[in-house]
Amino acid sequence: MITIINKKNVAAFSVTLMLLIGVSLTPNQLFAQEEMDDKFGLTVTLNSDQFFGFYPFFAGSYAVSDNLDFTFYGILWSGGTGGGWGNWTEFGVGVSFPAGDAFTVTPQLGFTSGNLLSSGASGPAIVGDGIVPNLTVGLDTEKLSGELYAGFYAPFRDEAPLGGTTLSFLHYWLLLGYKTSSFFTLGAHYEHLINTGGSEVEESTDTYQWLGPYVQFNQPSGGVFARFSFGTDLLDDNDSFYKLTVGYSF
Repeated sequence: MITIINKKNVAAFSVTLMLLIGVSLTPNQLFAQEEMDDKFGLTVTLNSDQFFGFYPFFAGSYAVSDNLDFTFYGILWSGGTGGGWGNWTEFGVGVSFPAGDAFTVTPQLGFTSGNLLSSGASGPAIVGDGIVPNLTVGLDTEKLSGELYAGFYAPFRDEAPLGGTTLSFLHYWLLLGYKTSSFFTLGAHYEHLINTGGSEVEESTDTYQWLGPYVQFNQPSGGVFARFSFGTDLLDDNDSFYKLTVGYSF
């Protein structure tokens, strides 16, 4: 017998296939999938400032219990100045847990790939360039929002050529804002980067120390935000500081 394939046959087959798929997915499976999706979260931001240049960032989490999340993050420093540091990239994992009703604490451990820490940007670009223990503390109430971050960037390997050096850095910042409405937040931004030394660097030096206000616009229902920070470099009164961040939370 010869079966003639026409539009009616194709339509009937498509409807039958969709019904079979629908029947195969039981309500329990559908609910289980929705529950797993609810446990997962991801925030992606695009950032730009006059020191690091342009760098995308992402931070993800998966709830393993009511009070504990597994976390992971990545920074593509290579979009800006990091392109000259062996296409510098940072990736790490950690955990996150609440501290009271207002705070969230997230300790993580990251690793860099490139050559900034392992050779002062003078050696080969490598995986395992540096190690980055870091801590983020978030604040969120009806009227206040904030973030404290501190990370220590240490060389994980020594690939410095003769006469070269490894490098290490301490990077921290504090954001504290007041929510004038669900749409607008006004706050202050303080950020400090210190070159803490290296294999051939005995004394630490300040790289920059920024202070200034910020304005942030938020999607009232949550998800999208845009923040612009600006001010001065306290190490040099003639230098301005500016930083733009736009992000989306899934």
